[in-house]
Amino acid sequence: MEKAMRDAALPSLPCMAHTLQLVVSEGVLSQRSISDIISSGRRIVGHFKHSQLAYSRLHDIQKQLGQTTKRLQQDVPTRWNSSLYMLQSLLEQKLSLSAYAADYELPCSFTSNQWKLIENMTSLLAPFEELTQQISSSSATAADVIPSIKALTRLLEKTADSDHGVKTSKTTLLEAVRRRFADIGSENLYVVATIMDPRYKDRYFPDHLKPHLRDVLRDVVAALPGHSTEQPISLEACGSKSPQKKKSAASSLQAMFAELVDENEELRAEESPLTSQINLYLSEPLTPYSGQPLAYWQANKERFPALAEVARAYLCTPCTSVDSERLFSTAAHVVDEKRNRLTSKNAEMLIFIKKNLPFMLEN
Repeated sequence: MEKAMRDAALPSLPCMAHTLQLVVSEGVLSQRSISDIISSGRRIVGHFKHSQLAYSRLHDIQKQLGQTTKRLQQDVPTRWNSSLYMLQSLLEQKLSLSAYAADYELPCSFTSNQWKLIENMTSLLAPFEELTQQISSSSATAADVIPSIKALTRLLEKTADSDHGVKTSKTTLLEAVRRRFADIGSENLYVVATIMDPRYKDRYFPDHLKPHLRDVLRDVVAALPGHSTEQPISLEACGSKSPQKKKSAASSLQAMFAELVDENEELRAEESPLTSQINLYLSEPLTPYSGQPLAYWQANKERFPALAEVARAYLCTPCTSVDSERLFSTAAHVVDEKRNRLTSKNAEMLIFIKKNLPFMLEN
């Protein structure tokens, strides 16, 4: 996918889900105490996975304790959240596993301190799992990156009751998030996409940067095909002149009031239509977080025509490769099914097109 973007000369962004995988792996899962727990968890799950008799005994214990019969979750090393699911399933079956270990042999078991560490670690990683699920949806875009990382950073900076035993892990996670996502604020694709999302706009940027964001937005509009930098519309261009200020005595306070009002009116009269669009759009309240950004722009494209074009260009950018991978998987499945139904004639046509297509394009 990266090669396809390079060959097409299109801007490319890193996969946010993969970056979160690196953050959690480096920040938590690589720590000795946590890696030992995960390794022990895999052995426990493997014990039941490879023995139907063991699972049958565990299910009997679950029924005796009044619990729903469930199978333990196996993790996949390439997906950090699968390790979280495994720990959650073990924690959920803590009582059943303890009862099983009293009568039958397990390859290993957890101490009381380890059980507490599992509980606190699952609480610490829960926001990462929630964020991973959100950005893996087909509607997630590059606009979600800056607000999500801001919110995640703010959450990790706060103290909680469940921090006992995982304070070092929490600090390491916070440092990893800051390091891995340090450049998102300087990437214009992220910045413009965030501003054009009516759920976020400029609310996730510091106040001293907001004037600069308006300049960036004006430059983006000017770079779109068919657009150029708009000249300010003054009162003279409209066939009228601003009223001349009457000379007043320096001691006249009322004259100063009138002079300040006149200066403000002149500045507003020189405001370009694009600047008016930007200021009006950013001054309006945010839409609900559950809203659909593209639906907003479909409804407001007549009010903000120039900004609607920017939104169309920037809000189509996904923040992960998850949906692209799903598309490739689906396409491969379709090709495999169709390939079995190819007739000899259709196969010859495909081979002919493949060999001759470069010559056809040259002509």
